[in-house]
Amino acid sequence: MDRRTAPRLLATLALTASLAACGGTDDEAAGTLADQISTDLSVEPDVPPSEEPAPEELVVGDVVAGDGAEATDGTTAQVKYVGALYENGEEFDSSWSRGEDSTYPVTLGEGGVIPGFEQGIEGMQVGGRRVVTIPSDLGYGPAGAGDAIPGDATLVFVIDLVEVTD
Repeated sequence: MDRRTAPRLLATLALTASLAACGGTDDEAAGTLADQISTDLSVEPDVPPSEEPAPEELVVGDVVAGDGAEATDGTTAQVKYVGALYENGEEFDSSWSRGEDSTYPVTLGEGGVIPGFEQGIEGMQVGGRRVVTIPSDLGYGPAGAGDAIPGDATLVFVIDLVEVTD
């Protein structure tokens, strides 16, 4: 290895490590959307429409990192949320509409909600706000859900983790 090879090798390793840490395009998309969501947990968040192509995989981005108990498999997470369509930001459901203090219980690992919603909560900590973009196959699929969610829709949820119990 000569003097020019070592710096090139180090630069290549640093670039590879930084790309692995950021996770690529999906994390960048989550970061962009997360940057547009309010960090004020006392206020119902708005979900902006996206002009970007819908992701094909689950995309998770923290808006506010919590510092309390962690939501893990088998625990029940009390969450506040807003659900909207990815393409136009049109809200289809919100716990906030049932009252500012209204939460929704999700027991992780039971499959009581769509897979993408449950997967998006996993690893959150109490006091956190997270934006989760869910592709159709982890949401309602080709059938959709009623009049509000068309078939093959990509969904966006902004989720606040209020409490975790065993």
